Amino acid sequence: VYRGSVKDFQGFDANQDAEALYNAMKGFGSDKEAILDLITSRSNKQRVEICQAYKSLYGKDLIADLKYELTGKFERLIVSLMRPPAYADAKEIKDAISGVGTDEKCLIEILASRTNQEIHDLVAAYKDAYERDLEADIVGDTSGHFKKMLVVLLQGAREEDDVVSEDLVEQDAKDLLEAGELKWGTDEAQFIYILGRRSRQHLRLVFDEYLKIAGKPIERSIRGELSGDFEKLMLAVVKCIRSTAEYFAERLHKAMKGLGTRDNTLIRIMVSRSEIDMLDIREVFRTKYEKSLYNMIKEDTSGEYKKALLKLCGGDDDAAGEFFPEAAQVAYRMWELSAVKVELRGTVQPAGDFNDDGDAQVLRKAMKGLGTDEGAIIDVVTKRSNAQRQQILKAYKAHYGRDLMADLKSELSGSLAKLILGLMLTPAQYDAKQLRKAVEGAGTDESVLIEIMATRNNQEIRAINEAYQEAYHKSLEDDLSSDTSGHFKRILVSLALGNRDEGPENVTQAHEDAKKLADVSSNDSSDSLETRFLSILCTRSYPHLRRVFQEFIKMTNHDVEHAIKKRMSGDVRDAFVAIVRSVKNKPAFFADKLYKSMKGAGTDERTLTRIMISRSEIDLFNIRGEFIDLFDKSLHHMIEKDTSGDYRKALLVLCGGED
Repeated sequence: VYRGSVKDFQGFDANQDAEALYNAMKGFGSDKEAILDLITSRSNKQRVEICQAYKSLYGKDLIADLKYELTGKFERLIVSLMRPPAYADAKEIKDAISGVGTDEKCLIEILASRTNQEIHDLVAAYKDAYERDLEADIVGDTSGHFKKMLVVLLQGAREEDDVVSEDLVEQDAKDLLEAGELKWGTDEAQFIYILGRRSRQHLRLVFDEYLKIAGKPIERSIRGELSGDFEKLMLAVVKCIRSTAEYFAERLHKAMKGLGTRDNTLIRIMVSRSEIDMLDIREVFRTKYEKSLYNMIKEDTSGEYKKALLKLCGGDDDAAGEFFPEAAQVAYRMWELSAVKVELRGTVQPAGDFNDDGDAQVLRKAMKGLGTDEGAIIDVVTKRSNAQRQQILKAYKAHYGRDLMADLKSELSGSLAKLILGLMLTPAQYDAKQLRKAVEGAGTDESVLIEIMATRNNQEIRAINEAYQEAYHKSLEDDLSSDTSGHFKRILVSLALGNRDEGPENVTQAHEDAKKLADVSSNDSSDSLETRFLSILCTRSYPHLRRVFQEFIKMTNHDVEHAIKKRMSGDVRDAFVAIVRSVKNKPAFFADKLYKSMKGAGTDERTLTRIMISRSEIDLFNIRGEFIDLFDKSLHHMIEKDTSGDYRKALLVLCGGED
C-alpha cells in the first residue's frame, strides 16, 4: 500500500505545467502561490519531466530560474522538491561536508535510514553531480569509529533475507552483550559488524533477545558504552531498524520543538519522505506527541513556506482523530518491550557500617548553636535507607529526649525542609500526607490523587490506609468519597481497596476483557464505558492487563490509551491513562512526570520532591534510564540546571549519578 502523501497528478501534462511555471515567474515579481501549488501536487517523477519540458520550450534551466525568483527557506524547499531523491540526498551530504565543520546529524540521518538501493543511487548521483567519490569525501571529513560505521553503511550491503536463524539471533545478542556491558572497555568493531550488516528483521529479533538477557534495551547499552557522533549514529541505526517512521517523527518533533526551527532538517525530511512513508510518520507523530504534524508545522512556520510544507504533509490527523496501523505497530512493540521483566533498582541503598547513635549525634551537632549545617544533614539523611532513618529517629529521641522531626522543621525551611522531612517519614506516612494535602482545604489536587493511587501496589495501598487512619483518624476511603464524585470517585475508591488481582495473565480472559473495552455499542447504563474500564483496569493484575492491551491492539488497531483519550474526558480520562501508563512502564510514567515538572518556565517542586522521595528506594535508577531514553538528557543534568542551593544538592544525591 502506498504510504506517501504526494501522488502522481491525474491528467498530468509536462508542457502545460512548464508553461504555467514560466508565466508565474514572467515579468516583475513571481506568483509564489501558483508555483507552490503546482510543484507540491506533482510527484518527483513528474517534476523531472517538467524540468525537461521547460528546457525544451524555453531553452532555460527551471531550477536556476526558481533559485533566481524565490528566496530563503521557501526557495530551498521548492528547489529540493525539483531534484530526484538520490540527487537531493547527494546535495544534502555535499553541503554537510563542505566548508568549515561537518553537519554530522545530516550524515547520520541519511545514511542510517536509507535502503541498500537508495544508498547505491545516492553514491552514483554524488559521482555524477560532483565528479567525486562519496566514500573518499566522507573518509576525509570524519574519523574514528564514526567514520568506520559510515563507510559500512555506504556499501549498501545490509542483508535482505527475511529468513531468520534463531541460533544466530541468540549469538548476535550474546556477542553484543559481551562486546559492551560484560567487557572492560568496548569492542566497537562487533557493534559495527552486527548493526551495519544484519537484516532489519534479524536485528529486530536480536534487540528483543538482548533485552531478555541484558535486562535493558540495546539503546541504553549503546548510550553507556559508546560516545559522541558514533553513539548518535548507532542509536539512529537502531531506531530506523525498529521503525523508520518513528525515527523521522522524532526528528521532525525535535526540529520544531522549543525556540527556533531547524529548517534544514524539516525541509530535508518533508521532501525525502513525502513519497515514501509520510502517512506513517504522521500517524506515529500524532500518537507519540498527542499533536498532529500538520498543526505543529502550522504553528512553527509561516508564509508560502508554511503552505508548501502543509501540502507535503497532506492532512491534519487532529481533525481526523484516527489511529492507524503504523502507530499501532509502534504501540504493540512498546507493549512487548514492557512485558519483559526488568529488575527494578532504587538509587538509595542501606549505608554500610550504619551507626544510628552516631548519625543522631551528627544531626544534633548540625542543628545546635547559631546557624545550621545543612550539608551535614543532607549527607546523613539522603545516604541512609528509610529503615535506617527510622532507627535514627528513635536513637535521637533516646539520646537527647527530643523529637528529631520537630528540630529539623525548626532549623530548615523552604524546598529543602519539605524534602528532608519527607525522607524522614515512612513511605506509607509520606503518601498518606500527600493524599491528605490533596483533599484538604479549598479545591482538590486530582493529579496527586491519580499519581499515588494509580501507581502503588496492594501492599503499599494497605500500608497507606493504615498510616492515613493513624495520622488523621479518618479512613482514606471516606475522604476520597467526600472530596470527589462520579466515575472518578469510583475509580479512586476501587484503587483504595488495595485489592488488585496479583496472578499471572489469563489469555482467554484477556481476549474477553479486550472485547469489553473495545465495545462502544452497549447502551446499558449499568454497563457504561467507564464502568467496563473500571472493572478491568482497577482489578486485573499487571501481567494480565499487558496481555489485555496487546489483544486490544490486535482487535482494533488502536492503542488502549488512544481509545481512552478519544472517548473520555477530565479526571476519569487522566486516571485511566495513568493506570495504563503505569501498567505499560511505571519508570517511564514517572520519568515523564519528572520531565514535565522541570520543563519550561518555573519548576513544579511539589511533584519533583514527591517523586524523588517516593521512588528513591524502588525504581529511581530505572526512571533515570527511561528519562534519558525519552528526552535525550539526563535527570541529573535537568535537576542541576533547574534547581539550586542545598535543595539541588540533596536531590542530586537522591538521583544517584549522572548518566
